[in-house]
Amino acid sequence: MIKREFQVPEEERNLRVVSSAYSEEDAAVEQSLRPRTLDEYIGQQKVKENLKIYIEAAKRRGEVLDHVLLYGPPGLGKTTLATIIANEMGSAIRITSGPAIEKPGDLVSLLTNLGQNDIMFIDEVHRLQRPVEEILYPAMEDFVVDIITGKGPSATSISLSLAKFTLIGATTRAGQLSQPLRDRFGVTLRLELYTPDELTKIVKRSAGILGIDIDDYGAREIASRSRGTPRVANRLLKRVRDFAEIVGSGKIDREIADYALGKLEIDKLGLDALDRRMLEVIIKTYGGGPVGLDTLAATVGEEAVTIEDVYEPYLLQIGFLARTSRGRMATRLAYEHLGISYSPQSHDEQTDDGQLKFF
Repeated sequence: MIKREFQVPEEERNLRVVSSAYSEEDAAVEQSLRPRTLDEYIGQQKVKENLKIYIEAAKRRGEVLDHVLLYGPPGLGKTTLATIIANEMGSAIRITSGPAIEKPGDLVSLLTNLGQNDIMFIDEVHRLQRPVEEILYPAMEDFVVDIITGKGPSATSISLSLAKFTLIGATTRAGQLSQPLRDRFGVTLRLELYTPDELTKIVKRSAGILGIDIDDYGAREIASRSRGTPRVANRLLKRVRDFAEIVGSGKIDREIADYALGKLEIDKLGLDALDRRMLEVIIKTYGGGPVGLDTLAATVGEEAVTIEDVYEPYLLQIGFLARTSRGRMATRLAYEHLGISYSPQSHDEQTDDGQLKFF
């Protein structure tokens, strides 16, 4: 049984097609596409192998699974893995998120309603408020919660026993977790970006579930532009399906996939018009950089936090952008991708071979 208490943050609504952040549009489809067992789950082989051992060991001993921390970029399947763990353990799962738990009382209510061996999944666990987080410490270690009643000298502490449960936390920013909270997770697993081969399998599996006619070449074309992220791949699959049904014959092949993704302005590496615009601003307006984050945000008309959280991660991963002590810089790879002549003499923070110097 899955009980979901999750709020989509305001800043993550109405997202770009290639954004890996969760949106309300994804909610309607992801539930039906999610695998239910580790054997059905594609990719993350090392994570799956370790999880199988941990789960089987806990079941043989008749114990609850150690608390699990899943971290990595958004859209890689952390929520899916949490539901799979619950299925494999035969446990109920309650799903919530850090921003949705506003007060310590909210968390206490959730914890006291958990049954024996239940799983509580907290997405964006790094966004828990400190008073809320402190309630988790004794709950995770000793399965108790301490409630303070009264005020001043008459205040008393009451300890409530909890059913033994497993907390699964997910975060895209493991570095923002406090050390006391991080230390209480017995199992820590990092999810990596998917390879084109893995994404091709995911696209074909999703197409089969959704009843979409697609061949290997069409699936590969979508996978190669999905930025290593299953959520993006499934979103692109739905958009390409629309073009295939209206413009094409209804079947997704390489030609219709290339046509549709071209109309969506998503290039061969998965960059969209907004990605390319930001790189062009750095190159053409600021000579390739360095340019400060606030200055860049004002120039492109976006908030600095949006650039840092939405635009930059993928550009950094593929080596098109670099952060230096003086600001953001476009690399030679970015110049070549955009077809702009590269002038290393204008980059006083680059070596003779065009590589950036980091400080």
